[in-house]
Amino acid sequence: MTEHTAQAESYWEQISGKMPHFAALDGWRGISILLVLAGHMLPLGPSRFEMNAAIAASGMAIFFTLSGFLITLTLLYDPNVPKFLIRRFCRILPLAWLYTLIVFPLIKAPLATYCAQLFFYANLPPFWLGHFNGHLWSLCVEMQFYLAVAVNCLLLSRRGLLGLPVLCLAITGFRIFHHEPMSIVTWFRVDEILAGATLALLMHLPGSERLRRVLLPLNPYFMMVLLVLASHDRLPWLEYARPYIAASLVGCTLVRSHGWFSSLLSSEPLRYMANISYAIYVIHPITMTGWLGSGGTLVRYLKRPLCFALSFLGAHLSTQYYESFWIKLGKRWSKRFDPPRVPVQNKVPVSLPD
Repeated sequence: MTEHTAQAESYWEQISGKMPHFAALDGWRGISILLVLAGHMLPLGPSRFEMNAAIAASGMAIFFTLSGFLITLTLLYDPNVPKFLIRRFCRILPLAWLYTLIVFPLIKAPLATYCAQLFFYANLPPFWLGHFNGHLWSLCVEMQFYLAVAVNCLLLSRRGLLGLPVLCLAITGFRIFHHEPMSIVTWFRVDEILAGATLALLMHLPGSERLRRVLLPLNPYFMMVLLVLASHDRLPWLEYARPYIAASLVGCTLVRSHGWFSSLLSSEPLRYMANISYAIYVIHPITMTGWLGSGGTLVRYLKRPLCFALSFLGAHLSTQYYESFWIKLGKRWSKRFDPPRVPVQNKVPVSLPD
């Protein structure tokens, strides 16, 4: 074990316990889902500018960054892998599986598509994605990352997390070598999650104040514009930097606690959007089908307010009355893997020799 690794582990042992809450991350989660919804459901300028895909990809890059950041912090503060997996599975699986089991029979999906979606490998070649589950490719990337980082942490504990920045750079190099600026395949996209993991590690290592000095001068508005450009198909050379731009954007708002943008990220509307973001992401495509998705371009967009209303209503009900049950159940199940509490005994003072 290197001296740097030993220092990191010693520091992480000191911070073990309940992970702090980052209000800015709630705001970013709310912004990320709004960007994805805008890219999927609204006309964003003339079609020749191809802004819809760029805006949606920007939102997904932010979402992946948040995921990598929070998952890594979770395991830094509590490297209890069974507990981690139970809570993640109870957060993701119930709604994803319910959506699959309701929608797939309606479209008469083949058995292979069921298996690929239920076990989260639909985004891998030869692909099992269609109109109704095409957006769920991101859940496949997420779940594959959860399993990989859990195995890594199970084998190496916190030390295994130190390899994530190296893997992030390797994945980006792999993308460059294969000319894959934008992809839904895990080994061409997971560096967006790993960049968030890298940000979490760098902010929780000895000497992290140097990173803060680098991030503090960054302007979040400029970084947001840069992220949209790095998500546009016409700038493939810049797309390779998208994971690091997204991580820098989130990071620069974590090191500052004042200003209008910081207040926006901590606002109640964005906190609410963050709360329902997973549900609204999963269910929003079905609100644009049938009569709501019929007609010419103008007619379809005139119906979009109703699509938004149904998406928000469905997400609210799912979050409050369905997902909350499974989240609470996951917390209860995961407590079985908590280490036994050692009773505190009264200490007997020891007299030191003269």
